[in-house]
Amino acid sequence: MLLSLFITFFKIGFISFGGGYAMMPVIQREVDKHQWLSPDDFNHMISLAGTGPGPIATNCATLIGFQTAGVPGAIVATLGMVLPSLILIILLAACLYRWHTNKWFKSSFYGLKPVVTGFIIFAAIHFGWTGWGTEKFHISWNQIATLLITVGAFLGIIKYKLHPFMIIVSAGIMGIVFFQ
Repeated sequence: MLLSLFITFFKIGFISFGGGYAMMPVIQREVDKHQWLSPDDFNHMISLAGTGPGPIATNCATLIGFQTAGVPGAIVATLGMVLPSLILIILLAACLYRWHTNKWFKSSFYGLKPVVTGFIIFAAIHFGWTGWGTEKFHISWNQIATLLITVGAFLGIIKYKLHPFMIIVSAGIMGIVFFQ
């Protein structure tokens, strides 16, 4: 179990690009494949991982590791998730100075931006809409409230230029009002 956790999160950590939310579909696929958590437990784990300090993907790995194998599982999954980044950063830092003016190198990073954006949008839709991919897809009050909070946050940031802290506090208050 511990070796499986380490290898799985090492692979995920190795391909992680664009932040934790972009990696949620990959993590979910691996969790489903290994049957470590039920879909509802996974969604709860993502919510819990998002509330903690630090990167959500690392928090998620820690929580999944803890849920499946206790403290040793949490340690192994976390190491698996962060070790590839550490190795890659050391290697990239050693080579970056030599390559930073290369056109292909620069262009590859510009090409990755739309992919990361697509992953984040997919994660938002997938976790924001319960019943995604089921035969009986219906819109619930929770989904409408989630959409209202999302639109309000978007408008607050884009149109009214509110500080992100105000958006987070307002969204929390609206969550209490809508979901209490």
